[in-house]
Amino acid sequence: MVYVSVTGLRLPSIWRAPRFWRHAIPSMIQARMAPGNLLARARKVDGVQHTLSVWRTRQDMLAYMKSGAHLRAMKVARSIAPSVTCGYESETIPTWDEALAHWRAHGRTY
Repeated sequence: MVYVSVTGLRLPSIWRAPRFWRHAIPSMIQARMAPGNLLARARKVDGVQHTLSVWRTRQDMLAYMKSGAHLRAMKVARSIAPSVTCGYESETIPTWDEALAHWRAHGRTY
């Protein structure tokens, strides 16, 4: 079993992009180096900025989420754009299509 986290947000204005990227890039670098991380990717789909990360355990993901660049990003995220997030256990590392289908069906807005 692995733990999968999928996020997505749509920037409401181009003017928020610099602030978004100022937090997104360091958060992705942190995720890729975090203990327990198996995969960390980002891509834009239908105007939505998505991340897909896969972890050995949910605890590994939570340790990442509550520290460093990601913690700083979470503190300002709502002022940038609402985020839709979901996390789930999986037998395998999902494809982007599988992860986004799960995100569409089970994502919650924060």
